[in-house]
Amino acid sequence: MTKALRLLVVDDHPLDIELVRFVLEADGFVVESAVDALQALDRIPGFAPDLILMDVQLPGMDGLELTRRLKADPATRAIVIVAFTAYAMKGDAERMRAAGCDGYVSKPIEVARFAAQLREALALARDGPAR
Repeated sequence: MTKALRLLVVDDHPLDIELVRFVLEADGFVVESAVDALQALDRIPGFAPDLILMDVQLPGMDGLELTRRLKADPATRAIVIVAFTAYAMKGDAERMRAAGCDGYVSKPIEVARFAAQLREALALARDGPAR
């Protein structure tokens, strides 16, 4: 039996958090949440997520700045971070990657594919592209 994946969703919209929690817990993920960057920084050490689903637009420190900080810290550098945004405009994917995001998922989510998208992003970040 494989270990349940631990996901921290960082989002300031309660309905987004609840939808993510509902869909991913039904797929076997262990889900924790944070409503801003400071709460995320507080939760990461104790929760030890495999993956962070990071809203780009957060109050205070935005998700890309938090990603930069996490990727610069040896203690959190290996956590896979997937940007979670409704703002997927031309050039945004490059901006998210430049900040350290390992991938991105746009809002609104496709419920039927959401868990698989995150598992794929995790596998790609850990193992690199399939050959």
